[in-house]
Amino acid sequence: MTKIILFNDKYHRDTILVIISLPNMSLVKDKISSFCYHCGENCNDNSVKLDDKSFCCEGCKAVFQILDGHNLCEYYSIDGEAGLKVKEVPFEKRFDYLDDKDIISKIVEFNNKNLSSVTFSIPEIHCSSCIWLLERINKVNPGVINSRVDFLQKRVSILFDNEITTLKEVVKSLVSVGYEPNINLDTEFKKKSSGKNFRDLYARIGVAGFCLGNIMLLSFPEYLAIGDTYDQGLKNVFNYLNILLGIPVITYCSSPYFISAWKGLKNKFINIDVPISLGLLALFLRSIYEIVLHSNAGFMDSLAGLVFFLLIGKLFQSKTYESINFERDYKSYFPISVTCNKKGAETCIPVSKLNVGDRIIIRNNEIIPVDAILFSGEGYIDYSFVTGESIPEQKVLGEIIYAGGKHLGSAIELEVLRTVSQSYLTQLWNDKAFVKTRKSGIESLTNFVSKYFTIAILLIAFASAFYWLPTDVDKALTAFTTVLIIACPCALALTTPFALGNSLRILGKNKFYLRDSFVIETMSKIDSIVLDKTGTITNTKDLRIEFIGSELSDEDNALVKSLVRNSTHPLSRRIHESLNGSYVFRSTEFEEIAGEGISGQVEGRIVKLGNIRYVLGDIECPFQKFSTDFRKNLVSTNVFLSIDGEVKGFYSFSSKYRDGLEPLLNELSTKYNISLISGDKNHERTMLKKFFEDDQLHFDQMPSDKLRYVRSKQKKGEKVMMIGDGLNDAGALKQSDIGVSVTEDVASFSPACDIIMDAQEFSKLGSFMNFARSTMLIIKVSFVISFFYNVIGLYLASQGTFSPLIAAILMPFNSISIVLFVVGMTNLSAKRRKLI
Repeated sequence: MTKIILFNDKYHRDTILVIISLPNMSLVKDKISSFCYHCGENCNDNSVKLDDKSFCCEGCKAVFQILDGHNLCEYYSIDGEAGLKVKEVPFEKRFDYLDDKDIISKIVEFNNKNLSSVTFSIPEIHCSSCIWLLERINKVNPGVINSRVDFLQKRVSILFDNEITTLKEVVKSLVSVGYEPNINLDTEFKKKSSGKNFRDLYARIGVAGFCLGNIMLLSFPEYLAIGDTYDQGLKNVFNYLNILLGIPVITYCSSPYFISAWKGLKNKFINIDVPISLGLLALFLRSIYEIVLHSNAGFMDSLAGLVFFLLIGKLFQSKTYESINFERDYKSYFPISVTCNKKGAETCIPVSKLNVGDRIIIRNNEIIPVDAILFSGEGYIDYSFVTGESIPEQKVLGEIIYAGGKHLGSAIELEVLRTVSQSYLTQLWNDKAFVKTRKSGIESLTNFVSKYFTIAILLIAFASAFYWLPTDVDKALTAFTTVLIIACPCALALTTPFALGNSLRILGKNKFYLRDSFVIETMSKIDSIVLDKTGTITNTKDLRIEFIGSELSDEDNALVKSLVRNSTHPLSRRIHESLNGSYVFRSTEFEEIAGEGISGQVEGRIVKLGNIRYVLGDIECPFQKFSTDFRKNLVSTNVFLSIDGEVKGFYSFSSKYRDGLEPLLNELSTKYNISLISGDKNHERTMLKKFFEDDQLHFDQMPSDKLRYVRSKQKKGEKVMMIGDGLNDAGALKQSDIGVSVTEDVASFSPACDIIMDAQEFSKLGSFMNFARSTMLIIKVSFVISFFYNVIGLYLASQGTFSPLIAAILMPFNSISIVLFVVGMTNLSAKRRKLI
């Protein structure tokens, strides 16, 4: 027997390999081999050593010394193949170009005083050790504040203090530990074109198809049962030609499956390519056995057919996924707009339509969507979305303000310096600082089933082979290979991303924008819905506004317009639009308190707008008697005004409830616990009772009260969806299981929420919720279908009923049919609800 002994613990990477001879053979090898302590490659000689450790080159030794000097040697214990072969390239003058300011401006994404942010592509990232080390690069370079790795994209995002270090030093630090970045001078990362991958796939399909056709041509005498009538020597020539044609099939065409299986096994993980690879090897080796030892035709046609159909299935899946292109649709529909000042008129336009030189107006709490120069006003920018630093920074005229900052204070006017695609804002939207921690039940189930299903396939394959082996060797081999081929958890792995991704696309087309596809799963589990009032169930675009109180002069109106210009609240925007005149004064000491009101100093006069509690405290308003009785289907909201402490009156707003509100609430109330929570007084309780039960109405609620209310429902075990306008409701939106921000025309970027819904689609909320439930049901049904398919296929395969070629056709058919089923059923479900 052969005995292999490997010594490789977490502290010593030298491996001792001892191979004892097979029976009746002399000793093959009894040698101690030395491997590089860093990268694990063979050391041809032991000339490069440090203490008791051997290295293949000076580069690997230098990296070890760097890691050891910064107490980072735990890197080697995380993964057995952590280290990378290091190129011995001197640093001197190699990265001097990174001192050039023009180059820096193209590479650095964000640069503000002492903080800079940059993202590098590092193809060498391959395991958990890489992530561990790169996210601790600050120990190598103290100027690095934070480092985050995106393993799937093989990127690292680094925030560094440019008063302590430079871009060049950051790059040198990465190179010093063996991870040299690909420097891309474009300001944006572009997705790699799938064309190269498809070209490679087409080439493999072409080779497999060529070999399959020729093997079948050479096998025609066998197919026509005329094998005994033609020369045996010619038959052997054809068989050996089939071997030659089978070699590129098993090596080149099948290599992606072998590589994937090997990588999985190296990382102690059994993936779905393991049984496929075993089946291919079994077919090839059995064919060699039949042709060489028994002069039979073998199964090279089955092998080539299997690989050909596998590759066709992979192409179909890739093309289907590309045509759906969930990520592209999600980003292209992302609802970001900005107020643009064109010839004195303010209009809202999509960020994607901004051009260099456009003037945009940013109000209090709005996100700055593009890199721009401050043209007028005084900016106080909160860059916590980008840098994590929440202290606002003051900006003066002429300074560059970078995308992603949130403005605090009076409105400012900016001139667009560079257009930025929405993908950058989407990066903020997906930033883990704002993403709620969710554990996907369906994803966990998929991973669990796929793993153990693969193990079960291997057990059944070997059991079938051992069962038939004593009586029929050929049937044993057929059963073994057919089981490995026909049963595959590919369909299980494809069900979830295709179903959720297609649903994400459909909802996006209906202006219901989800942070990620797994929000759908959480939506299906919701049992309680909490609604805000103003801007949520009422239509703030269809408002009638009336000022009740003392007559306002033109100067008073100019003061009010100057103040409300700085706010993004829907009522402030409505007051601003209702006042004539384009000239406004500059506001200072602007303050906006969520749920209360706004105040500021305009032309030396103190102006306050808000609820009576904010404007006067507990003093009774002398203008309450002027309130009018509004029609039954109208809602009244009052915003009080004081100038220099004198109450002038109040703006009375009348707005209709959103179209379809009553049938929507009637529908939702049959499935969910519905409640309304508002910061307004309860003077509308009577009118709202026709929609809600009395105990479902909560008025005079502060933003903190809304958050506590949501939390109290969650403590009772309820899954809560909070629907608000994204301003006063930010805390409740973030606390809830699903936060939905209802938006009109203003910039609606809100990291606190999970869903952004266009206000015009509010009446479809019930359809959206039902569609989410249907999507999860479709996923579960597809799991059941796949399970029964595999049970039947495994039974027939273990009986030796199927030929390997039939199994090769059915295996990709299973995956393709599941993809068609989930996409087709989600489309049908959406069509039934008039979503497509």
